Amino acid sequence: MVTFVTDMSDFGQAPRSVRVMIVDDHPMWRDAVARDLTEAGHEVVGAVGEGRAAIRIAAATRPQVAVVDLQLPDISGVEVARALVAPGEDGEPAVRVLVLSASGERQDVLDAVKAGATGYLLKSAAREEFLEAVRRTAEGDAVFTPGLAGLVLGEYRRLAAESGRAADDAPRLTERETEVLRLVAKGLTYKQIAQRLVLSHRTVQNHVQNTLNKLQLHNRVELVRYAIEKGLDRE
Repeated sequence: MVTFVTDMSDFGQAPRSVRVMIVDDHPMWRDAVARDLTEAGHEVVGAVGEGRAAIRIAAATRPQVAVVDLQLPDISGVEVARALVAPGEDGEPAVRVLVLSASGERQDVLDAVKAGATGYLLKSAAREEFLEAVRRTAEGDAVFTPGLAGLVLGEYRRLAAESGRAADDAPRLTERETEVLRLVAKGLTYKQIAQRLVLSHRTVQNHVQNTLNKLQLHNRVELVRYAIEKGLDRE
């Protein structure tokens, strides 16, 4: 997602079961990831080694999160992410994508985010960090391996500086929606925003969803980029 979670500070919360699909062409790695997810109480609805098969299976099994490697034998993980996150009628992504890759290269990260991936984690991540990332991704948080979040935010700021979008071309947001958006842009999670504003977690989610609808954006990653373009992360 759109808050950039990098410290994984919420360990210890009661886990919520998530429907997950794994897309990786290494059978032993797929098996290990599936085992970790199952032991953590999640439901693995598919584990496949090819991108096109993943797209077909996702349509039938409707996972909440797809854990996708970038290097696949038929099409790239970026192409898979782009196909999986195509929004439905409610504007929400059909599937949230968490890239799990050995590559931390700048272009790989940016390509994945531009394709709609909610998060990007390196395969060197610890088991608990990965499981927390899956949970966060299901909730819509943008979860990045520490160091990669700064890269993505820096790119967004660069694009914002180049775009020169006018400040008065945006739909009107309520004062509360703007306040929530400002905190999202600063990297706070839903839980942190709720605590800061003395609101329920659900109320914060509703404000974010209303803002996405008004701005005609598809996910929280796009929302962070929009907020940075408007300079809300600096206020």
